[in-house]
Amino acid sequence: MEVMNDDLTALQAGIDRTNELLTRMLAEVAKTPSTHAIFVDAGYLYAATGRLVAGTEDRRAFDLDAEGLIEALIDKARQIFADSRLLRVYWYDGARRRIHTAEQQAIAELPDVKVRLGNLNANNQQKGVDSLIRTDLESLARHRAISDAALLGGDEDLVSAVEAAQGYGARVHLWGIEAPEGRNQAEPLLWEVDSQRTLDLEFFKPYVSRRTAHAYEAGATRPSREDVRFIGAQIAAKWLSSRGRETLVELLPGHPYLPGSVDQDLLVEAERMLQYSLRGQADLRRALRDGFWEHLRTQY
Repeated sequence: MEVMNDDLTALQAGIDRTNELLTRMLAEVAKTPSTHAIFVDAGYLYAATGRLVAGTEDRRAFDLDAEGLIEALIDKARQIFADSRLLRVYWYDGARRRIHTAEQQAIAELPDVKVRLGNLNANNQQKGVDSLIRTDLESLARHRAISDAALLGGDEDLVSAVEAAQGYGARVHLWGIEAPEGRNQAEPLLWEVDSQRTLDLEFFKPYVSRRTAHAYEAGATRPSREDVRFIGAQIAAKWLSSRGRETLVELLPGHPYLPGSVDQDLLVEAERMLQYSLRGQADLRRALRDGFWEHLRTQY
């Protein structure tokens, strides 16, 4: 009888230790912030936004301000996943022999952005992009690196990527681009995801323009980065004067990102002052934001 009691005591002690361990693990999980990532199929993005805003899918016919758009997507995710932190933005595109173009290189240099390249065949069709998305989605979900994935794409081949991530407990949220006619996302993909939302014309309009849209560019001299940085500081001074320090305190935690509305006001005002379009010019856009932030941070 005494031996049996000793066994029961040992068993109870083991159960207590297990319960204590589980309690500690759950407490750690509760303290760990949720993490999200944004996955962008650039082929879908260019085709759908080009058709929606510029009336063409031909990339040569319009400019896409990728840096401004990426910041707008980050801001949108911050609103949706309010209690989550961004891991990074994954940008999937095609290139001949997987060699970065100048535009892709500029995107790759942006903070919190990882560019993944598939191949581009003779017909300018992307090859291997879907498998890259699946690999990243599955790997990040398996290692618990993300709890939520915002996927901007429309190809039915992405269904397997969604299933793989969901199999490891991640939630996949499909973001689409408004289609002028019909639908530009495969129905099986819409059925498979955890949620779906469509970004409309007003969201993309500031970041897409036909190459002939800005008449004041003709013959205009390209400003230097220092000139643009100075303009950014000037606009920041006006912004601070009109909105007050309370708004500044709300803005600072988002550094280096600006809310979409603020970023767009900054761009429009800078173009007005410079009489020069900054659309599609990532280095000048970055200088503009740098000047804006530098002035604000000196006032805090």
